[in-house]
Amino acid sequence: MSSVHARQPSVADHIAALRQRHPATSGLRLALGDLCIAFETNCDALTEKLRHYFEEFLAADLEAPADIVVSAHEAADDALPFDLPGDFLVKQPDPGKTKIKEEWLDLADGRIVRKRLTGMHFLFGPSGNAAVGRCLANDNQVVNFINNRFLEYKLNHGCLLGHAAGVMHNGRGISLAGFSGMGKSTLALHLMSKGTTFVSNDRVLVEAKGGGLPTMYGIPKQPRINPGTALNNPDLQRIVSEEDRERFLALPTMELWNLEHKYDAIIADCYGKGRFVLEAPMHALVILNWSRNGDPISVRAVDPHARRDLLPAFMKATGLFYRADAPNYADPDEDAYAAMLSRTALIEISGGVDFDAAADACLRFMERGTL
Repeated sequence: MSSVHARQPSVADHIAALRQRHPATSGLRLALGDLCIAFETNCDALTEKLRHYFEEFLAADLEAPADIVVSAHEAADDALPFDLPGDFLVKQPDPGKTKIKEEWLDLADGRIVRKRLTGMHFLFGPSGNAAVGRCLANDNQVVNFINNRFLEYKLNHGCLLGHAAGVMHNGRGISLAGFSGMGKSTLALHLMSKGTTFVSNDRVLVEAKGGGLPTMYGIPKQPRINPGTALNNPDLQRIVSEEDRERFLALPTMELWNLEHKYDAIIADCYGKGRFVLEAPMHALVILNWSRNGDPISVRAVDPHARRDLLPAFMKATGLFYRADAPNYADPDEDAYAAMLSRTALIEISGGVDFDAAADACLRFMERGTL
């Protein structure tokens, strides 16, 4: 290590060295509401992939001042510029899962997260944001890193984080949540086929404005869907090749739905341009609490204070990619979520799984304001 870095190197030191070692040759700017994110990389192919991915959120002014800069450094190895002052800490798997995917290390001015399976490193803090490794091969992780910077910005401005998809129709927005495997994204795409506008796929940020309805903000992440979802929705079938379609259709139904294979369903490609926005009033939170038992579907409004058993389906911890501005930050508790949801309608869908009936109920609510 050079004498310049006889002190412990900071996140800022690592990022500065990465930008000098792998200087940017291209980039783009994203306009995400009131936030402008500049993306820079030494991999032109990555820029083009992200240009298509974020097409509907590209800033018209390429020279617009950026609030946040994110750089991605394509590199054959996963080594960081300087030695680290300690070992990475392991992030334990979520309940029900066993595979360890992430490790992290906090420095005085930020955090470094390492993805075990890909070797990618992500560095972020007040002094900057950078990804390094095989970025092109892991472009979905780069997309998530960019979106996490937007998420962090919104959380630092007082939003609650919800584990939900979101759509809007007739000026009315709804979030769609559900316990694991309930199909919130599948329901959102059923609603897209019925003419709604997409707001978010897997995360919503909810903000109280004045005394009225909350506002929900989406994340500019395209839906990632499994082959079963694609092949059972005419608007999505085009993303599966003929070769894959024949192979998948030959599988037993449950095996098809459980495949660990994902496709990006680009909203503009599948449904047309102008069908993806990042802000809507949240007139309701719909929670899927159904099962594949063949029972009739049940749709009813419930009280969030009385049905706290439903709240964990929507509550979401901020995770490793969020470092709060405020010291001693703690994720909002159940009371905070119940208070927020008391300002909108909370709708439980139970009984047997029926996406068509659920989509009709959601659409009826957005069109008429009643169930």
